[in-house]
Amino acid sequence: MGSPGSRGAKGAHYSAPPPAGTRIGGLTLAAALLALAGPSPGAPRPETEAKKAEQQLEAVKAQIERITREVSAEQVERNRLTRELRSAELSVGEARAQLLEVRRQRAEGAARRAALAAEKHARETQLADNRAALAGQMRAAYLIGRQEPLKLLLNQKDPALAGRMFAYYSYFGRARAGQIKLIEDDVQRIAELETELAAEDEQLAELEKQQRARLAEVEAAREKRSHVLASLEAVSHTRAQNLERLKAEQAGLEKLLRELRAATERAPYEGNDAFTRLRGKLNWPVAGQLVARFGESRAGGVRWDGVLVATERGSPVKAVCAGRVIYADWLPGLGLLAIVDHGDGYLSLYGHNERLYKAVGEQVAAGDTLAAAGDSGGSSRPELYFEIRRGGKPVDPRPWFRTPDP
Repeated sequence: MGSPGSRGAKGAHYSAPPPAGTRIGGLTLAAALLALAGPSPGAPRPETEAKKAEQQLEAVKAQIERITREVSAEQVERNRLTRELRSAELSVGEARAQLLEVRRQRAEGAARRAALAAEKHARETQLADNRAALAGQMRAAYLIGRQEPLKLLLNQKDPALAGRMFAYYSYFGRARAGQIKLIEDDVQRIAELETELAAEDEQLAELEKQQRARLAEVEAAREKRSHVLASLEAVSHTRAQNLERLKAEQAGLEKLLRELRAATERAPYEGNDAFTRLRGKLNWPVAGQLVARFGESRAGGVRWDGVLVATERGSPVKAVCAGRVIYADWLPGLGLLAIVDHGDGYLSLYGHNERLYKAVGEQVAAGDTLAAAGDSGGSSRPELYFEIRRGGKPVDPRPWFRTPDP
Protein backbone atom coordinates (compact mmCIF):
# COMPACT_ATOMS: atom_id res chain seq x y z
CA MET A 1 0.00 0.00 0.00
CA GLY A 2 1.44 3.34 -0.99
CA SER A 3 -0.03 5.55 1.69
CA PRO A 4 -1.65 5.39 5.07
CA GLY A 5 -5.38 5.79 4.90
CA SER A 6 -7.56 8.46 6.38
CA ARG A 7 -8.32 7.27 9.89
CA GLY A 8 -11.25 9.08 11.43
CA ALA A 9 -11.22 10.23 15.05
CA LYS A 10 -13.33 12.76 16.80
CA GLY A 11 -11.37 15.59 18.33
CA ALA A 12 -8.25 15.12 16.20
CA HIS A 13 -6.29 18.26 15.54
CA TYR A 14 -4.27 19.56 12.64
CA SER A 15 -2.35 22.63 11.53
CA ALA A 16 -1.56 23.44 7.90
CA PRO A 17 1.62 24.77 6.35
CA PRO A 18 2.62 28.35 5.75
CA PRO A 19 2.09 29.50 2.17
CA ALA A 20 5.65 28.47 1.24
CA GLY A 21 4.79 24.87 2.10
CA THR A 22 2.41 24.43 -0.82
CA ARG A 23 3.98 26.70 -3.39
CA ILE A 24 5.57 25.36 -6.56
CA GLY A 25 8.88 26.80 -7.57
CA GLY A 26 10.99 29.36 -5.78
CA LEU A 27 14.42 28.26 -7.08
CA THR A 28 17.01 30.89 -7.84
CA LEU A 29 19.28 30.40 -10.83
CA ALA A 30 22.13 29.42 -8.51
CA ALA A 31 20.03 26.76 -6.81
CA ALA A 32 18.87 25.50 -10.18
CA LEU A 33 22.42 25.09 -11.41
CA LEU A 34 23.42 23.39 -8.17
CA ALA A 35 20.50 20.97 -8.46
CA LEU A 36 21.52 20.07 -11.98
CA ALA A 37 25.28 20.05 -11.45
CA GLY A 38 27.09 17.62 -13.73
CA PRO A 39 29.46 14.81 -12.84
CA SER A 40 32.58 17.01 -13.02
CA PRO A 41 32.19 19.36 -10.01
CA GLY A 42 35.38 21.36 -10.49
CA ALA A 43 35.02 22.27 -14.16
CA PRO A 44 33.24 25.47 -15.24
CA ARG A 45 30.05 24.81 -17.24
CA PRO A 46 29.74 26.46 -20.68
CA GLU A 47 27.14 29.20 -20.91
CA THR A 48 25.00 27.26 -23.37
CA GLU A 49 24.97 24.20 -21.12
CA ALA A 50 24.00 26.32 -18.10
CA LYS A 51 21.16 27.88 -20.04
CA LYS A 52 19.99 24.44 -21.15
CA ALA A 53 20.09 23.19 -17.55
CA GLU A 54 18.01 26.16 -16.43
CA GLN A 55 15.46 25.56 -19.17
CA GLN A 56 15.28 21.87 -18.19
CA LEU A 57 14.65 22.76 -14.57
CA GLU A 58 11.93 25.24 -15.49
CA ALA A 59 10.29 22.58 -17.64
CA VAL A 60 10.43 20.09 -14.73
CA LYS A 61 8.94 22.64 -12.33
CA ALA A 62 6.13 23.37 -14.78
CA GLN A 63 5.45 19.66 -15.18
CA ILE A 64 5.40 19.11 -11.40
CA GLU A 65 3.00 22.03 -11.06
CA ARG A 66 0.72 20.43 -13.65
CA ILE A 67 0.93 17.07 -11.85
CA THR A 68 0.00 18.70 -8.55
CA ARG A 69 -3.02 20.40 -10.12
CA GLU A 70 -4.16 17.14 -11.69
CA VAL A 71 -3.76 15.22 -8.45
CA SER A 72 -5.82 17.86 -6.67
CA ALA A 73 -8.51 17.81 -9.34
CA GLU A 74 -8.70 14.04 -9.60
CA GLN A 75 -8.38 12.99 -5.96
CA VAL A 76 -9.34 15.94 -3.78
CA GLU A 77 -12.38 16.69 -5.93
CA ARG A 78 -13.37 13.01 -6.06
CA ASN A 79 -15.93 13.42 -3.31
CA ARG A 80 -17.40 16.07 -1.09
CA LEU A 81 -16.00 14.70 2.17
CA THR A 82 -12.42 14.71 0.89
CA ARG A 83 -12.81 18.32 -0.18
CA GLU A 84 -14.27 19.22 3.19
CA LEU A 85 -11.49 17.42 5.07
CA ARG A 86 -8.82 19.23 3.10
CA SER A 87 -10.55 22.56 3.67
CA ALA A 88 -11.01 21.91 7.39
CA GLU A 89 -7.41 20.80 7.92
CA LEU A 90 -5.99 23.74 6.02
CA SER A 91 -8.23 26.07 8.04
CA VAL A 92 -6.95 24.56 11.27
CA GLY A 93 -3.41 24.92 10.00
CA GLU A 94 -3.82 28.57 9.07
CA ALA A 95 -5.42 29.39 12.41
CA ARG A 96 -2.73 27.50 14.31
CA ALA A 97 0.05 29.22 12.38
CA GLN A 98 -1.50 32.61 13.12
CA LEU A 99 -1.87 31.68 16.78
CA LEU A 100 1.80 30.68 17.00
CA GLU A 101 2.80 33.98 15.39
CA VAL A 102 0.68 35.94 17.89
CA ARG A 103 2.23 34.00 20.75
CA ARG A 104 5.70 34.72 19.38
CA GLN A 105 4.90 38.42 19.19
CA ARG A 106 3.52 38.33 22.72
CA ALA A 107 6.72 36.68 23.98
CA GLU A 108 8.84 39.30 22.23
CA GLY A 109 6.62 42.09 23.59
CA ALA A 110 6.83 40.70 27.12
CA ALA A 111 10.63 40.50 26.82
CA ARG A 112 10.80 44.12 25.61
CA ARG A 113 8.54 45.22 28.43
CA ALA A 114 10.68 43.41 30.99
CA ALA A 115 13.80 45.08 29.58
CA LEU A 116 12.13 48.49 29.72
CA ALA A 117 10.96 47.89 33.28
CA ALA A 118 14.47 46.81 34.30
CA GLU A 119 15.96 49.94 32.71
CA LYS A 120 13.38 52.11 34.45
CA HIS A 121 14.24 50.53 37.81
CA ALA A 122 17.96 51.09 37.17
CA ARG A 123 17.31 54.71 36.21
CA GLU A 124 15.24 55.27 39.32
CA THR A 125 18.01 53.80 41.48
CA GLN A 126 20.57 55.97 39.73
CA LEU A 127 18.33 59.00 40.17
CA ALA A 128 18.10 58.34 43.90
CA ASP A 129 21.91 58.04 44.14
CA ASN A 130 22.45 61.22 42.16
CA ARG A 131 19.96 63.09 44.31
CA ALA A 132 21.68 61.85 47.48
CA ALA A 133 25.07 62.98 46.12
CA LEU A 134 23.67 66.37 45.18
CA ALA A 135 22.09 66.72 48.64
CA GLY A 136 25.50 66.12 50.22
CA GLN A 137 27.06 68.76 48.02
CA MET A 138 24.28 71.19 48.85
CA ARG A 139 24.78 70.61 52.57
CA ALA A 140 28.47 71.37 52.18
CA ALA A 141 27.64 74.55 50.28
CA TYR A 142 25.16 75.54 53.00
CA LEU A 143 27.81 75.16 55.69
CA ILE A 144 30.09 77.52 53.80
CA GLY A 145 27.25 79.96 53.43
CA ARG A 146 26.48 82.53 50.82
CA GLN A 147 29.25 84.31 48.85
CA GLU A 148 31.35 81.15 48.97
CA PRO A 149 34.25 82.40 46.77
CA LEU A 150 34.62 85.57 48.84
CA LYS A 151 34.66 83.69 52.14
CA LEU A 152 37.24 81.28 50.81
CA LEU A 153 39.46 84.20 49.84
CA LEU A 154 39.13 86.09 53.14
CA ASN A 155 39.68 82.97 55.26
CA GLN A 156 43.05 82.20 53.67
CA LYS A 157 46.32 83.76 54.85
CA ASP A 158 48.48 81.93 52.30
CA PRO A 159 47.86 83.15 48.70
CA ALA A 160 49.01 79.77 47.30
CA LEU A 161 46.57 77.97 49.55
CA ALA A 162 43.85 80.35 48.43
CA GLY A 163 44.59 79.48 44.78
CA ARG A 164 44.30 75.79 45.54
CA MET A 165 41.04 76.38 47.40
CA PHE A 166 39.59 78.26 44.44
CA ALA A 167 40.58 75.31 42.17
CA TYR A 168 38.91 72.88 44.55
CA TYR A 169 35.87 75.09 44.62
CA SER A 170 35.67 75.12 40.81
CA TYR A 171 35.82 71.30 40.84
CA PHE A 172 33.12 71.25 43.46
CA GLY A 173 30.89 73.55 41.37
CA ARG A 174 31.36 71.49 38.21
CA ALA A 175 30.57 68.29 40.12
CA ARG A 176 27.39 69.89 41.39
CA ALA A 177 26.42 70.97 37.87
CA GLY A 178 27.20 67.49 36.52
CA GLN A 179 25.09 65.90 39.23
CA ILE A 180 22.18 68.16 38.35
CA LYS A 181 22.58 67.26 34.65
CA LEU A 182 22.52 63.52 35.51
CA ILE A 183 19.35 64.01 37.52
CA GLU A 184 17.71 65.88 34.65
CA ASP A 185 18.71 63.10 32.22
CA ASP A 186 17.36 60.41 34.55
CA VAL A 187 14.05 62.20 35.01
CA GLN A 188 13.67 62.64 31.23
CA ARG A 189 14.57 59.01 30.47
CA ILE A 190 12.20 57.72 33.16
CA ALA A 191 9.39 59.71 31.56
CA GLU A 192 10.27 58.21 28.17
CA LEU A 193 10.36 54.71 29.64
CA GLU A 194 6.94 55.20 31.20
CA THR A 195 5.58 56.17 27.79
CA GLU A 196 7.22 53.14 26.13
CA LEU A 197 5.93 50.83 28.87
CA ALA A 198 2.41 52.16 28.40
CA ALA A 199 2.70 51.51 24.64
CA GLU A 200 3.98 47.96 25.25
CA ASP A 201 1.16 47.29 27.70
CA GLU A 202 -1.35 48.45 25.10
CA GLN A 203 0.25 46.27 22.39
CA LEU A 204 0.31 43.22 24.70
CA ALA A 205 -3.37 43.75 25.49
CA GLU A 206 -4.15 43.84 21.76
CA LEU A 207 -2.08 40.69 21.16
CA GLU A 208 -3.91 38.94 23.98
CA LYS A 209 -7.18 39.87 22.33
CA GLN A 210 -5.89 38.51 19.00
CA GLN A 211 -4.77 35.30 20.69
CA ARG A 212 -8.23 34.72 22.10
CA ALA A 213 -9.70 35.26 18.62
CA ARG A 214 -7.20 32.86 17.02
CA LEU A 215 -7.92 30.23 19.67
CA ALA A 216 -11.61 30.52 18.86
CA GLU A 217 -10.80 30.06 15.15
CA VAL A 218 -8.68 26.99 15.89
CA GLU A 219 -11.44 25.46 17.99
CA ALA A 220 -14.04 26.17 15.31
CA ALA A 221 -11.87 24.63 12.59
CA ARG A 222 -11.12 21.60 14.76
CA GLU A 223 -14.82 21.16 15.43
CA LYS A 224 -15.50 21.24 11.70
CA ARG A 225 -12.72 18.70 11.11
CA SER A 226 -14.19 16.40 13.77
CA HIS A 227 -17.57 16.50 12.02
CA VAL A 228 -15.95 15.68 8.67
CA LEU A 229 -14.03 12.76 10.18
CA ALA A 230 -17.22 11.46 11.74
CA SER A 231 -18.89 11.64 8.34
CA LEU A 232 -15.97 9.77 6.76
CA GLU A 233 -16.28 7.08 9.41
CA ALA A 234 -20.00 6.79 8.69
CA VAL A 235 -19.39 6.51 4.95
CA SER A 236 -16.63 3.88 5.44
CA HIS A 237 -18.45 1.93 8.13
CA THR A 238 -18.11 -1.43 6.38
CA ARG A 239 -14.89 -3.34 5.75
CA ALA A 240 -15.48 -3.34 2.00
CA GLN A 241 -16.00 0.42 1.85
CA ASN A 242 -12.89 1.05 3.97
CA LEU A 243 -10.85 -1.23 1.71
CA GLU A 244 -12.13 0.57 -1.35
CA ARG A 245 -11.09 3.90 0.11
CA LEU A 246 -7.61 2.62 1.01
CA LYS A 247 -7.12 1.21 -2.48
CA ALA A 248 -8.22 4.49 -4.05
CA GLU A 249 -5.72 6.40 -1.91
CA GLN A 250 -3.01 3.87 -2.82
CA ALA A 251 -3.74 4.27 -6.51
CA GLY A 252 -3.60 8.04 -6.16
CA LEU A 253 -0.17 7.93 -4.51
CA GLU A 254 1.17 5.41 -7.04
CA LYS A 255 0.06 7.60 -9.92
CA LEU A 256 1.58 10.68 -8.32
CA LEU A 257 4.93 8.92 -7.82
CA ARG A 258 4.97 7.60 -11.38
CA GLU A 259 4.36 11.03 -12.84
CA LEU A 260 6.86 12.71 -10.52
CA ARG A 261 9.47 10.13 -11.45
CA ALA A 262 8.86 10.71 -15.14
CA ALA A 263 9.09 14.47 -14.65
CA THR A 264 12.33 14.39 -12.68
CA GLU A 265 14.07 12.06 -15.14
CA ARG A 266 14.58 15.10 -17.36
CA ALA A 267 16.62 16.80 -14.61
CA PRO A 268 17.67 14.14 -12.09
CA TYR A 269 19.13 14.97 -8.70
CA GLU A 270 22.79 13.93 -8.70
CA GLY A 271 22.97 12.09 -5.40
CA ASN A 272 26.22 10.26 -6.31
CA ASP A 273 24.82 7.03 -4.75
CA ALA A 274 25.05 8.67 -1.30
CA PHE A 275 21.74 7.18 -0.23
CA THR A 276 22.85 3.64 -1.09
CA ARG A 277 26.06 4.05 0.91
CA LEU A 278 24.11 5.29 3.96
CA ARG A 279 22.18 2.07 4.49
CA GLY A 280 22.20 1.36 8.22
CA LYS A 281 23.53 4.83 9.03
CA LEU A 282 20.47 7.10 8.73
CA ASN A 283 18.81 8.87 11.64
CA TRP A 284 15.05 8.58 12.08
CA PRO A 285 13.16 11.58 10.68
CA VAL A 286 11.26 12.11 13.94
CA ALA A 287 11.35 10.95 17.56
CA GLY A 288 8.46 8.81 18.73
CA GLN A 289 7.05 5.31 18.96
CA LEU A 290 6.80 2.90 16.04
CA VAL A 291 3.13 1.89 15.74
CA ALA A 292 3.04 0.29 12.27
CA ARG A 293 5.80 -1.57 10.44
CA PHE A 294 6.53 -2.13 6.79
CA GLY A 295 4.55 -5.06 5.37
CA GLU A 296 2.06 -5.32 8.21
CA SER A 297 -1.55 -5.86 7.23
CA ARG A 298 -3.94 -2.90 7.35
CA ALA A 299 -7.09 -4.24 5.69
CA GLY A 300 -7.93 -7.16 3.44
CA GLY A 301 -4.91 -7.50 1.19
CA VAL A 302 -3.63 -3.96 1.84
CA ARG A 303 -0.31 -3.64 3.65
CA TRP A 304 1.85 -0.84 4.92
CA ASP A 305 4.44 0.32 2.39
CA GLY A 306 6.24 2.33 5.05
CA VAL A 307 6.29 2.87 8.80
CA LEU A 308 4.08 4.93 11.09
CA VAL A 309 5.63 6.77 14.03
CA ALA A 310 3.41 8.22 16.77
CA THR A 311 4.97 11.47 17.96
CA GLU A 312 4.25 14.83 19.56
CA ARG A 313 2.34 17.48 17.63
CA GLY A 314 4.74 19.98 16.09
CA SER A 315 7.80 17.72 16.42
CA PRO A 316 10.40 18.58 13.76
CA VAL A 317 10.35 16.19 10.81
CA LYS A 318 13.85 16.01 9.35
CA ALA A 319 15.22 14.90 6.01
CA VAL A 320 17.03 11.58 6.38
CA CYS A 321 19.49 12.38 3.60
CA ALA A 322 20.45 15.21 1.25
CA GLY A 323 18.13 15.70 -1.70
CA ARG A 324 15.68 17.93 -3.53
CA VAL A 325 12.00 18.43 -2.64
CA ILE A 326 9.81 17.31 -5.53
CA TYR A 327 6.39 17.44 -3.84
CA ALA A 328 4.92 19.52 -1.02
CA ASP A 329 1.14 19.57 -0.89
CA TRP A 330 -1.98 17.93 0.58
CA LEU A 331 -2.83 14.41 -0.61
CA PRO A 332 -5.82 12.25 0.39
CA GLY A 333 -4.85 9.71 3.03
CA LEU A 334 -1.49 11.34 3.71
CA GLY A 335 -2.51 14.93 4.36
CA LEU A 336 0.36 17.37 4.03
CA LEU A 337 3.01 15.34 2.27
CA ALA A 338 6.65 16.09 1.43
CA ILE A 339 8.61 13.95 -1.02
CA VAL A 340 12.38 14.24 -1.37
CA ASP A 341 14.39 12.94 -4.32
CA HIS A 342 17.80 11.65 -3.16
CA GLY A 343 19.10 10.59 -6.57
CA ASP A 344 19.94 7.13 -7.87
CA GLY A 345 16.21 6.33 -7.93
CA TYR A 346 15.62 6.84 -4.19
CA LEU A 347 12.73 8.85 -2.77
CA SER A 348 11.65 9.43 0.83
CA LEU A 349 8.06 10.33 1.78
CA TYR A 350 6.89 12.19 4.90
CA GLY A 351 3.12 12.30 5.51
CA HIS A 352 0.50 13.53 8.02
CA ASN A 353 2.39 16.78 8.72
CA GLU A 354 0.68 19.83 10.20
CA ARG A 355 3.03 22.29 8.46
CA LEU A 356 5.45 22.11 5.53
CA TYR A 357 8.55 24.28 5.64
CA LYS A 358 10.11 23.46 2.27
CA ALA A 359 8.80 24.20 -1.21
CA VAL A 360 9.16 22.20 -4.41
CA GLY A 361 12.63 22.59 -5.89
CA GLU A 362 14.39 23.40 -2.62
CA GLN A 363 17.59 21.53 -1.80
CA VAL A 364 17.84 19.98 1.65
CA ALA A 365 20.69 18.49 3.64
CA ALA A 366 20.49 15.53 5.99
CA GLY A 367 18.89 16.73 9.23
CA ASP A 368 17.18 19.78 7.71
CA THR A 369 13.66 20.32 9.06
CA LEU A 370 11.12 19.60 6.34
CA ALA A 371 7.91 19.87 8.33
CA ALA A 372 6.17 19.78 11.70
CA ALA A 373 4.47 16.53 12.65
CA GLY A 374 0.68 16.50 12.85
CA ASP A 375 -2.44 14.50 12.06
CA SER A 376 -3.46 15.73 8.62
CA GLY A 377 -5.08 13.37 6.17
CA GLY A 378 -7.56 12.08 8.72
CA SER A 379 -5.19 10.68 11.36
CA SER A 380 -6.57 10.18 14.84
CA ARG A 381 -3.37 11.39 16.53
CA PRO A 382 -0.15 13.20 15.65
CA GLU A 383 2.09 10.81 13.72
CA LEU A 384 4.50 10.61 10.81
CA TYR A 385 4.13 8.25 7.90
CA PHE A 386 7.59 7.55 6.43
CA GLU A 387 8.38 5.60 3.31
CA ILE A 388 11.43 4.88 1.15
CA ARG A 389 11.06 4.12 -2.55
CA ARG A 390 13.74 2.67 -4.86
CA GLY A 391 12.91 2.83 -8.56
CA GLY A 392 9.26 3.46 -7.68
CA LYS A 393 8.98 0.41 -5.42
CA PRO A 394 8.60 0.67 -1.62
CA VAL A 395 11.38 -0.85 0.51
CA ASP A 396 11.50 -1.59 4.24
CA PRO A 397 12.90 1.60 5.85
CA ARG A 398 14.04 0.07 9.14
CA PRO A 399 17.32 -1.50 7.85
CA TRP A 400 18.39 1.97 6.71
CA PHE A 401 18.41 3.43 10.25
CA ARG A 402 21.11 3.27 12.91
CA THR A 403 18.62 1.99 15.47
CA PRO A 404 15.64 -0.36 15.01
CA ASP A 405 13.21 2.12 16.62
CA PRO A 406 12.90 5.93 16.64
